[in-house]
Amino acid sequence: MTVRLDYTLALDTGSACGVTQAHLAAEESAFQLGLRQVRAAADAGNLGFWKLSQDEGAAEAARRLAASVPDDVHDILILGIGGSSLGGRAVYEALGGPPELRVGRRLHFPDNSDPWRLARLLDTLDPNHTAAVAISKSGGTVETAASLLVVRGWLREAGAPMNRHLMVVTDPERGSLRALVEAEGLRALPIPANVGGRFSVLTAVGLLPAALAGLDVHGLLRGADAMRQRCEQEQLTDNPAGLLAALHVLHHRLYGRHVHVLMPYADGLRAFAAWFVQLWAESLGKRHAKDGRPLETGPTPLAAVGATDQHAQVQLFMEGPRDKLVTFVSVDAPEHELTIPGEEGPNAYLGGHTLGELLTAERRGTAMALATDRRPSLTLHLPKLDAPSLGGLFFLWEAATAIAGELYGIDAFDQPGVELGKRLAFGLLGREGYERERREVESFAAARQPLVC
Repeated sequence: MTVRLDYTLALDTGSACGVTQAHLAAEESAFQLGLRQVRAAADAGNLGFWKLSQDEGAAEAARRLAASVPDDVHDILILGIGGSSLGGRAVYEALGGPPELRVGRRLHFPDNSDPWRLARLLDTLDPNHTAAVAISKSGGTVETAASLLVVRGWLREAGAPMNRHLMVVTDPERGSLRALVEAEGLRALPIPANVGGRFSVLTAVGLLPAALAGLDVHGLLRGADAMRQRCEQEQLTDNPAGLLAALHVLHHRLYGRHVHVLMPYADGLRAFAAWFVQLWAESLGKRHAKDGRPLETGPTPLAAVGATDQHAQVQLFMEGPRDKLVTFVSVDAPEHELTIPGEEGPNAYLGGHTLGELLTAERRGTAMALATDRRPSLTLHLPKLDAPSLGGLFFLWEAATAIAGELYGIDAFDQPGVELGKRLAFGLLGREGYERERREVESFAAARQPLVC
C-alpha cells in the first residue's frame, strides 16, 4: 500500500495533449543529472530535508515534549507563518479531522499578522489552559515576533508562567528566539540549520504540532522514508518525484502550461494544497538561472478541491486558456463512509451508493472531460489518508520540487524575491538599521500623486 502516480492522461496517448513518451525519454539524462546533483547536495549536508525521514529521534523528541504539556492545557496557539505554519496545519487537518469538531486538545494557526483571527482567539481562550508554540528558524520573522509579543503579554497579564505555557521551535544555536529560550529556560526543539522553512514539515515544525494533537509522528516519517527510497531511483519512469517534475516542466516548456493545479478530492487535504502552493511558488519562481542568466521563469501553482471546485474553477479549467496541468489527489479508501438511502424519484439512481463512490465518480468524470478536450492531468492515489500516506505525499512533492529546480536550471532553495518587501516594511516600522529603506518608501510615495476612486 503506497502512494501511486497515474500519468496516463498527462501524455499524448491519453489526452492528445502533445507530450509524448519520446519527450520523457529525451528528458531522462537531464533528470538523472538533476537527481545526482540533489543527492550529492544532500550527502554533503547541504539539503537536509532529503534525510529527515531517517531521523526517528526528531519524532521522539517531539513526542516527549508534547507529553510534558500538562493535561489541563486544552488549546495550543501555533505562532508561525508560511513554512512555519502551513505544514503543521496540513498535518493537523489531514489526520485530526475537521478542526471545528475536534474532541480533545485543539490547535489554532493564526498564521497571519492580521489580528482578525488572533484577537478573537485571545478573547475566547483561557490563558491558564492555553499554551503557545513560537516557530521561526531565523527567530526574527516579523509576523511571528509580533504575534509572540502579543501572546506573551496576554499570558503575562493572566499570571501564566512562560516556562509552562510557551514552547519554541527555532535554529539550534542562533537568533532572537534561541536567545529567549536560553534567557527564560523555555522548552525548545531545533530546526536543522540545513533545512529551509518550506521544506521543514518533517522537522519539529510539523512534528511538534502533530505530537501535541496526539497524531502519529513516527508514521509520518515511515511513509516519507519509503517514498524517499522510491525517489532515489535513477530510471525516470521508476521515480515518482522525477516524473512529477519532468511532466510539469515539459508541459510548461513545450506547451506553455505554466499554471499547475493541485486538486485533492478530499476535504482533509485542503490545507495540504495550500502548503503545496507555497512550496512550488517560492521554490520555482526565480528571476535568474543558477549561472546568473536572466530567466524570470516559474510556474503558477493553484489550489482547488474536488468536488467543490467542479462548481467553480473547473469551468475555467475546461473552457479557459490551455495553460494548465491539473494534478488530482484521490484517497482510495476513505476513513469514514456514508451510504446514500434509496428514494423514489429523480435521485433514485443514487440509492445504495456511498458518498465516497460519488466523489470518485466526479473525479474520474472531470479527468475524462478534460482529456477529451486535449487538457492533461495526473492523478495521485493515496491508499488512505493516514500518517504514512501523508508523510509520503509531503516528501514526494519536496523531492519533485528539488528535481524541477534542476530541470528549470534555477536554485529552488533561496527566495531573494521576498527580501526587498521585508526590508521596506522594516523601514516603515522604524527598525534600527533600516533608515535608508524608510527614506526610499517616503520618496517613492511622494513622487506619485494618489489616485483614489
